[in-house]
Amino acid sequence: MAVRVQETGFDPGAELNAFTAAASGAGAVVSFTGVVRDLDTGGLDRMEIEHYPGMTESAIAKIEAEAVRRWRLADSLVIHRYGALAAGETIMMVATAAPHRADAFQAAEFLMDYLKSRAPFWKKEVTADGAAWVAARDADEDALSRW
Repeated sequence: MAVRVQETGFDPGAELNAFTAAASGAGAVVSFTGVVRDLDTGGLDRMEIEHYPGMTESAIAKIEAEAVRRWRLADSLVIHRYGALAAGETIMMVATAAPHRADAFQAAEFLMDYLKSRAPFWKKEVTADGAAWVAARDADEDALSRW
């Protein structure tokens, strides 16, 4: 089980290969990689992501521990970046490994839903017209109701 909050980029393929190779006893590995998107305005210069070191890792570790408690996981990995990221850059990755696919899929979805809504990150979209903090979305909050 690992949580990494980092400014530097990472290679999702290499991360997944290493994770899969180390996931002993797993019959299923599920991964999700998030990228910075520019769907709303079409003019995103960058996304600036802020966090409080220590607090963020602790909050994500609690979410990860809850996933381990709920589902039979052999391993899990959460990577989330901070700093200035351009559209198309990798922002985060979740990987879960379990003896059976249902546990791996459900745990990955749980982690993604909680990371999107509860992980203490603050995101600001910067465009040529200025900057604006990204507000919480109702759809993200609604996704938590299934857990």
